[in-house]
Amino acid sequence: MRIDVVLRYVGSVMLFIALFMLLSAVISYVSGVDSSFYPLLLSSLLTALLGVFPLIFVEKTEQITTKEGFCIVVGSWLVACVVGMFPYLIWGGEFSLVNAWFESVSGFTTTGSSILTDVEVLPRGLQFWRFSSTWIGGMGVVMFALLVLPSLGRSKMTLSNVELSSMAKDNYRYRTQMIVQILLVVYVGLTAVATLLLKMAGMNWFDALCHAMSACATSGFSTKNSSILFYNSPAIDTILILVMAIAGLHFGLIYATVTGKRSNLFRSEVTRFYVGMLLFCSLAIAVSLYAAELYPTLGASFRHACFQFVSVASTTGFATADSNTWTSFAIIMLMFGSIVCACAGSTAGGIKVNRLVLALKMMRAQLRQQQHPNAVIRFKLDGVMQERETLHAVMTFIFAYLMLLLIGTVFSTACGVDLLTSFSSSVASLGNVGPGFGEVGSLDNYSGLPAAVKVSNTLLMLLGRLEIFGLIQWFFIRWWR
Repeated sequence: MRIDVVLRYVGSVMLFIALFMLLSAVISYVSGVDSSFYPLLLSSLLTALLGVFPLIFVEKTEQITTKEGFCIVVGSWLVACVVGMFPYLIWGGEFSLVNAWFESVSGFTTTGSSILTDVEVLPRGLQFWRFSSTWIGGMGVVMFALLVLPSLGRSKMTLSNVELSSMAKDNYRYRTQMIVQILLVVYVGLTAVATLLLKMAGMNWFDALCHAMSACATSGFSTKNSSILFYNSPAIDTILILVMAIAGLHFGLIYATVTGKRSNLFRSEVTRFYVGMLLFCSLAIAVSLYAAELYPTLGASFRHACFQFVSVASTTGFATADSNTWTSFAIIMLMFGSIVCACAGSTAGGIKVNRLVLALKMMRAQLRQQQHPNAVIRFKLDGVMQERETLHAVMTFIFAYLMLLLIGTVFSTACGVDLLTSFSSSVASLGNVGPGFGEVGSLDNYSGLPAAVKVSNTLLMLLGRLEIFGLIQWFFIRWWR
């Protein structure tokens, strides 16, 4: 493997990130040269310098191996999180080394958790950098960088194939070169529409853009300490419910639906399961809240229940209520949504609906196999025949996912954190959801957790965003053939 080639491509990603830091500095300048202007400008220059060195000293190559592509993708994610700390560390405030690392990882992995006890004290430039990092992470650090890199031929195909999970690629009926363009059109288009709708619903332009970026990235960062509860607006809640739900769908199917393709959202069994799950669980939670007399009407109960469940299931993490005060049934349903989450091919994390549907089909097949031992049972998902290797990978992933939740919970409790907080923070971090329960509830933050637990949660965030084995295999790259 050519380390110099890997560094060259990672350097290109750093230049791309430096561009967004510079844009954040411009926002700061327009806002009256607030206190984040020089930290952002210095961070942009430092990141650009670190990124340009490999481009100067390493010759350009248009052919890379899969092994090199894998290292470029994982290395780019890790480097992005490291350089993303620069503006926070230079600015200061609540950002210690651990806190800056937590905020940066949370942003790029679109987890949306925060260590900030007062988000509203951040200057606009630094606010915009938080949302920029999470917007870049939503589509994928490498995917975004590919938009500004020159034509790379097969190298671009290799990088995009490594960046996308196997589950996500099943519903892309396009050449690899088209995938990046499809992601761009859907992602940017949805962000633009969401920004306009939120502005019309009463937000100012800055808040509308920031919350649209956060919703489309399924992140959950907000400019307000009380998240969306601050606005107390049914119109804003409804808009965000729709945007979050759409952002949890497969982007390829969204594109196919808009362009009139035959293979679209309406023909997808995964989409039907996802939408059905959102509606059923939201209604069940609403009935539970209304029966407990937490809200005066069933309509009000459904509004808050639907927002909270769609928020966690799409791994966004916005909040319109303190779910810590809800019924035990509602909390269990929200936990379920935080573990399963949305569809492959979206910006969401978690186990994914696709894997859950396949797992349910395998359970049903096992029952049929016991009744008819000689039967040969095939599996299809959205019209695609699933190979035995895929089914094995699904079950392996689910097992690894649950094991990591157990490890994260045990580690947190060993550090003195209570069980509910430990488990829910592990679920929220590995699923890139954001809010949990207990000390890390929907209207709380992660500032009170021990430093060791914050670091372990960032590891879970990276594992979740890189589909677990993506990050684990990076440490064993030398044994690859």
